[in-house]
Amino acid sequence: MSDETIRLVTIGRIIRRRGRLLIILAVVGALVGYGTSLLFPPRYTTSASVLLPGAWEERELLTQTEIASSSVVVDRAAATLGWTGVSGSELRDRVSAQAADGNIVKISGTADTPERAQRLSDQVAQQFVAFSARIAGDDTDPDAAARPEALRQMVVQTSRRITELADAADPGQTVESVQTRTELAKLRTALQEAINKLDEADPAADKANMVVMGPAARPDGEAPPTRLQLTVAGALLFLLLAVVGHLTAARMSRRLRTEPEIAAALGSALLGTVDVPGEPPAHRPDGRDPRARIRRLLGVDTRWDLPSPQTSGDETGRRIRYRRVCARLRDRLPAPRRLLVVVPDGDEIARRAAGQLVAEAESDPLLRVVGVSVSRPMVPDRDDESGALVVLSAGSWTAGDLTGIAEACADAQHEVVGIVLAAGTGRARPTRSAGRPRDAAMPALAVGEGTAGGSR
Repeated sequence: MSDETIRLVTIGRIIRRRGRLLIILAVVGALVGYGTSLLFPPRYTTSASVLLPGAWEERELLTQTEIASSSVVVDRAAATLGWTGVSGSELRDRVSAQAADGNIVKISGTADTPERAQRLSDQVAQQFVAFSARIAGDDTDPDAAARPEALRQMVVQTSRRITELADAADPGQTVESVQTRTELAKLRTALQEAINKLDEADPAADKANMVVMGPAARPDGEAPPTRLQLTVAGALLFLLLAVVGHLTAARMSRRLRTEPEIAAALGSALLGTVDVPGEPPAHRPDGRDPRARIRRLLGVDTRWDLPSPQTSGDETGRRIRYRRVCARLRDRLPAPRRLLVVVPDGDEIARRAAGQLVAEAESDPLLRVVGVSVSRPMVPDRDDESGALVVLSAGSWTAGDLTGIAEACADAQHEVVGIVLAAGTGRARPTRSAGRPRDAAMPALAVGEGTAGGSR
């Protein structure tokens, strides 16, 4: 199986076993996203297009976009709009410009209402056209616009006056008259060239004659991120963080979850896997603990990072598993068969499995259950036992914990003859075995705190 398949299986296991927690976190994330949207007022964006006649290079178009969103243009637009409490510096964050195909500059404005967004875009576009015309010398002042035409008329009048003076000059062939007519002709030629240059300069000024291509469209929807987008994003973010958190915790966890790892840590062989039915809620030791109730409500009272145990199906199949473990113990041990059953403190599933194992063994082998502290493991010294049997649940203990238990058994001169893994399942079914009444299994729970099958 590839790593990708393993990841998908792991994520699917998280969703199945932590579905309630994921749903709650997604709802919390949606509420956080909705609350975040309340802190930011809705925004509306629209654009106005400005056409730049003539041939423009890409570098020149970029310069025009910078001018369109510059502080000079935006400040003039802010002064014209006259919005209370809105300065030019604030509007600069709401105005942007970009060059489009066809020598078009699109000026976008963002405001808290559609009407304001439309007015802002239109006003910035008008101020941009006016400012560009002023830079190019095409002043919008009527007197300034009339100056080139007045100059042209003055040149024409001067040329006519020169012609009149030339005609009124002495028609004689004297040197003075010839020189006068020659100088007047040169002056008239120079004035004509000036007129031609002035006419040639006018088309170049057309490049600055920008045109606003109609008013900006009034926006009919909020600019992203909208309230709905923030709500959905919050739910997805919390859901993703929850899944990533589960995966990170599983990767960083040092608890042993597989049978080979547990067997290697204890230095013994696995004799079998048994399952323990879940207790009714009224008999749970943490039934009155508020934290336990919250854990059950969130669905985090069971492990998710362990594979689903292969359940026995009913009480008969469950007891058959225990009997098979006892049969393997008989094959391994010489007579008399006495074993010390070691259960880590705090492993409730293993404690109940050990009690059930004692009940099914029926004193052959004779089993004595003892609890061992994982932090300070201490096992009773060997008396007439043939070894020690370790019963524990997978995914609860680290390699260091199990190694400490194995060393404690070795110090007490107990050889670990086998390992039994216990797995918790759902609540026990009401089906009873025909071979033995259900009450026969009840003393197994009491045996977990003392000696089974009589005294030594």
